[in-house]
Amino acid sequence: MNTTRHWPQRAFILSRALSRAFSDTPSPTFPLKHVTRSNFESALVELRSHVRAADFVAIDMEMTGVTSAPWRESFEFDRFDIRYLKVKDSAEKFAVLQFGVCPFRWDSLKQSFIAHPHNFFVFARQEIPLDRTSYEFLCQTTSMDFLAKYQFDFNACIHEGISYLSRGQEDEARKRLISPKGDQLTHPSHNLRETTDLPLVRVADVLFTERMKKRLGEWRDDLLQNRVGGPQEEKVPDDLNQQFRTVFFKMRPALSLDGFTSHQLSLIRMVTRKHFKDLTYVCFNGESTSEELVVYTDSESDKARLMEEVKNDHQRRAEMKINAAVGFRHVIDLLSSENKLIVGHNCILDIAHVHSKFLAPLPSTAEEFVSCVNKYFPSIIDTKILLNADYTLQRKMKRSSTSLSSAFSLLCPEIAHGFTRNVLSYEPCVKVEVHVDEMRSSNWNSGAKHEAGYDAFMTGCVFAQACSHLGIDFQLHSPSENLTQNEKLQKHMNLLYLSWINGDIIDLRTGNRSAELSGSNMIRKPYRKILFKNILLLWGFPSKLKPSMIRDCICKTLGPTSVICTYGIDQTAVFVQFSKAELVSDFLNLKETLEQSNDAISHLHPLSQLLEGGNTHAASYETYKEICASPISKVLFADQAEAVGIKWKTELLPSDKEESHDNTRSHLESAMDSPQAVEKSKSRNTEDVVNDSSNKRFCDDIIDSFLKVEKIRRTTNL
Repeated sequence: MNTTRHWPQRAFILSRALSRAFSDTPSPTFPLKHVTRSNFESALVELRSHVRAADFVAIDMEMTGVTSAPWRESFEFDRFDIRYLKVKDSAEKFAVLQFGVCPFRWDSLKQSFIAHPHNFFVFARQEIPLDRTSYEFLCQTTSMDFLAKYQFDFNACIHEGISYLSRGQEDEARKRLISPKGDQLTHPSHNLRETTDLPLVRVADVLFTERMKKRLGEWRDDLLQNRVGGPQEEKVPDDLNQQFRTVFFKMRPALSLDGFTSHQLSLIRMVTRKHFKDLTYVCFNGESTSEELVVYTDSESDKARLMEEVKNDHQRRAEMKINAAVGFRHVIDLLSSENKLIVGHNCILDIAHVHSKFLAPLPSTAEEFVSCVNKYFPSIIDTKILLNADYTLQRKMKRSSTSLSSAFSLLCPEIAHGFTRNVLSYEPCVKVEVHVDEMRSSNWNSGAKHEAGYDAFMTGCVFAQACSHLGIDFQLHSPSENLTQNEKLQKHMNLLYLSWINGDIIDLRTGNRSAELSGSNMIRKPYRKILFKNILLLWGFPSKLKPSMIRDCICKTLGPTSVICTYGIDQTAVFVQFSKAELVSDFLNLKETLEQSNDAISHLHPLSQLLEGGNTHAASYETYKEICASPISKVLFADQAEAVGIKWKTELLPSDKEESHDNTRSHLESAMDSPQAVEKSKSRNTEDVVNDSSNKRFCDDIIDSFLKVEKIRRTTNL
């Protein structure tokens, strides 16, 4: 009976719920707060309150490029320290155009996260004079085309983007402010010309100074005669009426100087200093303009007070200029000072950009880098780490791509589709509501991917959902609970992929390489073990040679099993991994000897094809690090090596340099596998062979021997 009575009410409630689920019209666009110079100050105030209340803050960036040259890509043969150098190069050379910041706060009443996505347009300008003349950065065509494809607003970025100063640049500006020449920061004309006399070499300058001397004297005398009556109308020609105007400055009578050239103002400054003890030349910088004044003072002490007041005004305005020039770095300082959990997706490059642009120049080693990062941001989570560290999440991802958009679609389908699709088919999802200004929304069309604010929102949603799969129940989450102390997140915290390709993880607490957690190798194929001491770097060889051909040349000389593999860096350089470390030395010594020789053996040697042209360079792996560490970026690796200043063709290892030439010569001859050729080459030198009447028979013997060896080797290989 009761069931029948309440059925219509239950049916009505179910009907309304289904109607909302299937029929609600989503917002036309994803609610996102765009921030430019015009609304930065007000947006910063709002963001500050949102960050302070947040449980975590997700970030993302859009940049002008990723790699400055093809050989700067991440390679299988890159060592851990070199991977950092490549990240460093990218962060130093490219600019950040957008910075997405999205604070997430858990609302226990609504049982959902409240997100506040902000999309900051960023563009570095020289707001105050520093040592550098202007900012420079590279643009990678593929990256710029990618941004344009997703309707990136380049005009808004360039014209309205928020500028910034790094901490180092701010410190430099403040040092200039308190230095003896500090007022140059706000008034460049205050320089040494003020204390030196200008030479009056032109008649026009002499006449002008005499005229100014007379005019200033008349004005001063009129002041003294009419002090009680106040400013009097000046009986002077019309042109001077327009250039001289009596005003009050700091409660003192003054002449405002208008319409003079900088040279004429310098002459007036000199006349004032030399001929009038009770007049002081002052340049006053207003809000938008500067004003040149000659001020009357009663005494030396009054003059000193005036100059102190002017100096304090200059410093106050300079402080305001510096604070304004800090610009977007106020956001970075906010994230650092609030000590919130920072969440990014595959974010090692993002963190490197934060360090390079807003903190200080990137250090040369990964250990120094992580020390600084950990100081300002002690708690960072990379969602890429979370997605690849848990078997349940990997199964949820169905071994698909762990890109941000893929993870967002698979882990957060209700959020990704604005709750408008068939929600009954989805598994329960951590709810997220978006608040932007006065707008509250949980129903929208898909946002603009690769817009930093929306990508930051996606990153935060992926993190929240990943936490749920890891067993973190936000419904039990207390506002006082700090996610940075959560035990289930601790083992994933401060671990970033230095290279996703090879699974290299850097621990931000120590700077050391960290092994991937269990289950993380399910998606990515395992790579061969690399012994860096067994690797040789070759560049500048003939362009017709491919890596496989280079391998064949070396194997013919040092044996069929001497080379494990060759790896192309670009069309001008390769890595050669030998089976034994001593083979690196053997090859370098052999190459050095061949290049110093010009005999028949050298020209017929299997390596002659590799050394053809005389531009082939060879070195150990450490030279590769030296080249990667250079700030120069040439497109081709061979050009880069030359630009770095590597002049030698063969870098012998320290132990090899002590070996005698006779030993290397012996190795060369044994490589020919011809005992007859060895005995003959020992008994006569190249000059003897050329001049000897029987040299033709000798050369024929060498060729016959060489062909026999080649035939045997080919038969063996088959």
